[in-house]
Amino acid sequence: MKKLSLVAAAVLLSQAALAQSNFTVKTGFDYSTGTYGTNTRTEISSIPFIANYETGNWAFKLTVPYVRITGSDSVIAGVGAVRPTTTKVRTSTGFGDITTAATYSFVIDPTSQFGVDVTGKIKFGTADSAKGLGTGENDAWVLVDPYRKFGNVTYFGGVGYGMLGSSSTLPLKDVVSANAGLSYKLDEQASTGAVFDYRSKSTDAGFDQRELTAFYSRKLGGGYKMQAYATKGFSDGSPDWGAGLNVGYNY
Repeated sequence: MKKLSLVAAAVLLSQAALAQSNFTVKTGFDYSTGTYGTNTRTEISSIPFIANYETGNWAFKLTVPYVRITGSDSVIAGVGAVRPTTTKVRTSTGFGDITTAATYSFVIDPTSQFGVDVTGKIKFGTADSAKGLGTGENDAWVLVDPYRKFGNVTYFGGVGYGMLGSSSTLPLKDVVSANAGLSYKLDEQASTGAVFDYRSKSTDAGFDQRELTAFYSRKLGGGYKMQAYATKGFSDGSPDWGAGLNVGYNY
């Protein structure tokens, strides 16, 4: 749910700074497929359980996914190919890594709708690394995401630095990320847009990630909100394509 999380944050940035205390829970389904530079197709699906709490300029998030991965044992969920190509195919299921994040929204000028979000994120290595559901190590991220709203259009971008947990059996290196996109407010209930993501490769045997995500978000009434998205990959580090849908309820 990496793409959806980023997109949802970007769409709601101008509102987060003015938000009162509120609590949101979400769940949905995410699917992706690709070869990731190997000779075997790998399919990854997940059901995320997400809790988000906002108060003032702060937002706190907890994500716990249930993951199923079928394909090359060279591919790790959330990372991609991490070792030279093998021909072994496996199917693994189980809970993925638990991720926590804290975001502070700096609104420089509420009138012009310009601001900057700064996020600290920790991924705990709780997934079963023997099954390829995670690396088994903790990761830490720092992300900076500016945005500017002009009428019904919000332009956003960001850069990030990830300190990935490494081990003797799976040596990983730190990565940098960047994104740029826009969202368009269709009416009071719906918005749509797109975002392009880049992330450098985390292993010498791996590849960088480059992918484009289109999204649609709509308020359903009664505190419910729906988000749908589709992703196209443009490098061996990314899936060939992916799609997802989630529904959230705001208390």
